Amino acid sequence: MRIPLLFIWILHFMDLARGSDNSKILRYRRSSSVSRLCPAGCASCSALNGCLSCKPRLFFHLELDGMRQRGTCLSSCPRGHYGKRSPHINTCPRCREDCAFCFSETFCTRCHPGHFLFRGKCENSCPNGLTANTALRECTECPVGCEVCVRRNECVRCRADLYILHGQCHHNCPSGSEPDVQLMQCIPQVQCGVGEWTEWGPCIRKKNLWDNRMGRRRAPVNFRGPGVSAVTAVSEIRKCVIKKRPSGLS
Repeated sequence: MRIPLLFIWILHFMDLARGSDNSKILRYRRSSSVSRLCPAGCASCSALNGCLSCKPRLFFHLELDGMRQRGTCLSSCPRGHYGKRSPHINTCPRCREDCAFCFSETFCTRCHPGHFLFRGKCENSCPNGLTANTALRECTECPVGCEVCVRRNECVRCRADLYILHGQCHHNCPSGSEPDVQLMQCIPQVQCGVGEWTEWGPCIRKKNLWDNRMGRRRAPVNFRGPGVSAVTAVSEIRKCVIKKRPSGLS
């Protein structure tokens, strides 16, 4: 019995379709097993090169592994790089050479030591009217008379002829403060006072003195700077008489 030719072709195409489905399943299984072995965030990877593609919204970054570069997928770009998104792949391009942190290729946010940030660029020196702030690595506008400041209105070192108080420079210390000429700063004024007198001490005869002496003291309060004895007395001495014992008493 002869089998019709049309029936043979139908069986042939059914085998092809079955084989195509099997190959798809095999490829899916292979890709699934590979993705399970990939580092977190990778959509695809290889043992030699690391990540080859990333999951959505992650940034693809090449990092050194000895002499080889390996791909990684990161939620944010590392120091010295900025995030650049595109419809196909998100990458981490490197900032300019003089820039430590940047927002984009043309806008720096933090400079390397020796450079100062000014309007998104890293300069070797600051323009006139601005101070090169080594702590912040940026050009800042310091208060009048200030040589070094940490913020726009906070000075840490004034000119040699000025006194510093609360981050500001003064020719004369304001009311309630007094100048410290050694540190060139204004310090709060303190009214020196004294406590209560102690009781008089015993009457003592000193050697090489004809008179007997006794004394008492009082402690200074809020003492700072030169001795308060220059302002008010903190001790007293006066003559006294030693009473002789009545005769016949042992």
